[in-house]
Amino acid sequence: MSAEQPEDVYTHGHHESVVRAHASRTAENSAAFVLPHLTSGVSVLDVGCGPGSITCDFAALVAPGEVTGLDRSAEVIAHASALAAERGTANARFVAGNLYDLDFDDESFDVVHAHQVLQHLTDPVAALREMRRVAKAGGIVAARDADFHGMSWYPAVPELDEWMELYQRIARRNGAEPDAGRRLVSWAQSAGFTDVAPSSSNWLYATGQTRRWQARVWGERVLHSSFAEQAVEYGFATPADLARISAGWHRWGSTDDGWFLIPNGEIIARA
Repeated sequence: MSAEQPEDVYTHGHHESVVRAHASRTAENSAAFVLPHLTSGVSVLDVGCGPGSITCDFAALVAPGEVTGLDRSAEVIAHASALAAERGTANARFVAGNLYDLDFDDESFDVVHAHQVLQHLTDPVAALREMRRVAKAGGIVAARDADFHGMSWYPAVPELDEWMELYQRIARRNGAEPDAGRRLVSWAQSAGFTDVAPSSSNWLYATGQTRRWQARVWGERVLHSSFAEQAVEYGFATPADLARISAGWHRWGSTDDGWFLIPNGEIIARA
């Protein structure tokens, strides 16, 4: 990372509630647009791999191809390594590293993948350039990011409006872009890609089980994660505000007809 580039601040942090939620992600529910490109023998780099659930799924699909999961947090790398051992995934390895300065040679991987990563970076274009560098000629760089202002929910819950405004303020204070999904094509073009295939897909929470899950995830994060710490540190909210927003999440989760939609932008960019 260059001296001029500010240190990225991860809005979510690695509280147990965050890691647990991320561990629920699978290749099928979070990276379906990449699956046609994952065949036996393909090599994959999964940057910002978190606790490794998607990475391990990739490894099963490309075996005997090798999959490398990279994250800047040694704590979540330990989670990912434990998951691989638990699953008996021998063709996946996990390393700590810097996405802006990957410790790999040029043209090392057939597929370079980032899920919900670019939205948290101060310089997503630089990250995409580095991902492009380590992708083989003819390989792909794949990215998927949510678009926060594209989210919608029912019924109207004032505390969820507060949550959205607060999230936007915190993320932008951190130099990040919470509405990343709609910007992926632009970022990829700025990174030098000329062949960019866009797509989109949703996460939907509209059944009793999924509503309660989503409400529990954010009800906890609002109170206990780095999001909460930053909200107070930056002077954007008080603990009482956060308690009220958390209660609003749980009130939404207890509805019988609630709906929460998270749209995600996706790109397949040819190296």
